[in-house]
Amino acid sequence: MDNVAVLIPCYNEEQTIRKVVEDAKKVLPEAVIYVYDNNSSDATAQIAAEAGAVVRYESLQGKGNVIRSMFRDIDAHCYVMVDGDDTYPMEQAREMVDAVLLHNVDMVIGDRLSSTYFQENKRPFHNMGNTLVRSTINRLFGSNIQDIMTGYRAFSYSFVKTFPVLSKGFEIETEMTIHAVYNNMHLKNVVVDYRDRPEGSVSKLNTYMDGMRVLKTIIKLYKNYKPLGFFSLLAALLTIVATAMFIPVFVSFLRIGLVNHFPTLIVCGFVELAAVQAFFAGMILSDMAQKNRRDFEFRLMQVAAQERNSRREDMKRL
Repeated sequence: MDNVAVLIPCYNEEQTIRKVVEDAKKVLPEAVIYVYDNNSSDATAQIAAEAGAVVRYESLQGKGNVIRSMFRDIDAHCYVMVDGDDTYPMEQAREMVDAVLLHNVDMVIGDRLSSTYFQENKRPFHNMGNTLVRSTINRLFGSNIQDIMTGYRAFSYSFVKTFPVLSKGFEIETEMTIHAVYNNMHLKNVVVDYRDRPEGSVSKLNTYMDGMRVLKTIIKLYKNYKPLGFFSLLAALLTIVATAMFIPVFVSFLRIGLVNHFPTLIVCGFVELAAVQAFFAGMILSDMAQKNRRDFEFRLMQVAAQERNSRREDMKRL
C-alpha cells in the first residue's frame, strides 16, 4: 500500500501535465503519482510518463468514471486528487496530506473560493454557479462548506473505500461533498490559491450542461439522503395547490349554500391525498435512510480495521 498517492485525472492536458507532475514530486517526494488518461487525443499520457508518473487508462469518458477506477485500483493511506490543468498550485499539498495522516481527517477540501478564484476565473457564469451550488448545499444539508466543486482534495483510505461513485462526469465533486457531510465524516477546509488555465489550454467544462447536471445531482442526493425533507416539501407544494383550488369552491358554497364545481372539488381532494401519500412516503424512506447510515458506519469500521492491519504489515516490513 502506498503511503501517499497523487491522483491526476486527465483529458487532453499535454500543455500542463508535465508541470503538474513535477510540482507534485517536489512537494511530495514520497508520493506515487498516478495519471489516468481518459481517451486523450494528444500526448498527455506520453508526457506524464516521461515526467515520472505511473500512467493508467480509463476508456469510459467522464471524470466520475476516472475517479471510480482510481478509487477502486489504488490503495494508499492518503490520496491527493488534483486536476491536470495546472490551475491548483501544489504548495498546499503537504498541509492537506498532514491533515489526513496526522489528524485523521477524512476529506480535506482545497478552498479556491476564499482566495483568488473570483479574480483569476474569467468565466462569470462559473463564478455564479459555484456560489449558487455552495449556498444551495449548505442550506439543504445544514453544512458550512466553502468550496463544493473544487477538484483539489485529499482523502483518507476510509473515505475512498466507502465512497460509492455514482456520477459519471464533473458533478462527482458535488457528490463527494454531500456524501461526506451527510455521513458526518471529518472534514477540513484548506484555503488554496487558484490560477486560470494558461493560454492555449481549453476547459472541458460546459457551463450550462454541466451546471444542470450538478443541480440535478443535488436534487437527487437530497431526495436519497434527506427523503423526509424532500417529500415534506413536495407535500407542502401539493397542499398549497389543493388549498388554492378549494378556496373558490368553499367561498361559493358559503355564499349560495351549494357546491357548483364538483369536478374542481374532486381534483382538490385527490391532490391533497397525493400530498398525504408523499409525506408518509418520506417518513418510510427516512427510516430506510437511517438503516443505510447504520450499515455505512459498520462498513466504515471494517475498512478502518483493514487499514490498521495494513499499517502493521508496513511496519513489520520496515
